[in-house]
Amino acid sequence: MRQKRSKPKTENWLSRLRPKTPNWLSRRKSKTENWLSGEKPKRCSRSFLYTLLIVFLSVTALLTVIVFAVMSNIKPPEIPLLPDANLAEEEDEDWRNTMLLTAPEGFTSADRKDMFYTFLIIGLNEGTNANTVIVASYDGKAGKAHLISIPRDSLMNVSRVNKKLSGSYMSGRGVEGGIAQVQREVRTAIGFVPDFYVLLDYNAFYQVIDAVGGIEVDIPFHMKYDDPYQNLHIDLKPGVQQLNGETALHFARYRTSNRGYRAITDYQRVENQQLVISKTIEKLRHPSNVLRIPEYVGIFKENVHTNLTIGNMLWFAAQLNDLRGTDSLLSYTMPTRGTTGAPQWYELLHASAIIELVNKTVNPYTKNIRLSDLDILLEDPAAPKTEDDGEANGAGNPGGGSSPGNPGGGSSPGNPGGAGNPGGAGDPNDPGGSNDPGGAGSPGTPGGTETPQDGPPDWL
Repeated sequence: MRQKRSKPKTENWLSRLRPKTPNWLSRRKSKTENWLSGEKPKRCSRSFLYTLLIVFLSVTALLTVIVFAVMSNIKPPEIPLLPDANLAEEEDEDWRNTMLLTAPEGFTSADRKDMFYTFLIIGLNEGTNANTVIVASYDGKAGKAHLISIPRDSLMNVSRVNKKLSGSYMSGRGVEGGIAQVQREVRTAIGFVPDFYVLLDYNAFYQVIDAVGGIEVDIPFHMKYDDPYQNLHIDLKPGVQQLNGETALHFARYRTSNRGYRAITDYQRVENQQLVISKTIEKLRHPSNVLRIPEYVGIFKENVHTNLTIGNMLWFAAQLNDLRGTDSLLSYTMPTRGTTGAPQWYELLHASAIIELVNKTVNPYTKNIRLSDLDILLEDPAAPKTEDDGEANGAGNPGGGSSPGNPGGGSSPGNPGGAGNPGGAGDPNDPGGSNDPGGAGSPGTPGGTETPQDGPPDWL
């Protein structure tokens, strides 16, 4: 029997090398052939189409609900109601504290300006002292905002030994108590309680500045200061610089200098703080940062104590983006009459100039705040009394301002009653004060000079 001839091994090897048609290509060919031959392709399963439609509609409905929920919360905040001053009874144990958290006497919610909001911004120094206190306002109808910085060494009418405003938060014992105490003391200085409070510390400051990509500041001179007690080392060279969160804080805190470097007054430091705030707001309004506002609100919510809701913050952030013009955001310093001198160096608030400034900027009422609504000390109670003491004869410049357009501004550099403090605010028992016996320059050098600095460290 004739045997079948087998293929050579070479042919078997070559056959294995021949490319095979992929299954998907075969299916594509068959569909193409069916189309050419006039046959209709098979339709997709109806159940699959129904499932896809249901998923699409469900996702659309969910997104609609989320957007509606978010947008419904982004609205103008409701003004917190304050008790009527006339309802407070003097017999109550906490009558004084209650009075200081009420509306001015004779003022009601009916007297409020429409779409006008006020804020109390408190910046803590190492979590204990109110190192920065600012009263702000936003006029929703006029599209304008104002900031008034209150000097931290302002003499307040309180019973504690350290009567500086900087010691208000720590005396309140706890976050809520501390905020309430700052509110009470600020109320005595401006005549009303701001609607909303914002309490922040260095961590929040760092994160916000870094989140916006830093700020550009022109450093006027070499700022050099080292404080081993606080592990604080400031070294900012002169010129235009891009500051991150840490260096921006150094710029805002700088006052006292190392020996041989230039120091500044506390009023100049307030101006630096206002510059940092305005630069940060400018960056927040940049188109590239507007879409990241929810991220900033998240940082704000995690690191800040406030009675503003997330919806409130988003609404104010949107309003912030609408501020236009050089006069849409103005900064001022609380007017003072000078200092009490050694050893406390309290800043004496100038009542009549404050009334003028408040009524032109941050007063949320249709009626003017009055002198009788303030509770300001004209002198240090511990200081010797003289017959000439009084506001009319007080030292200082009652009309000098720290910024253009300030009708009653604070004692600016060159004010013989304001910046002529040879020792800054040297309260050695006040860690929240300015313990710099040579910080603000000697009389005749109000802007600070390159003179040696002696004494204990400046608790910035």
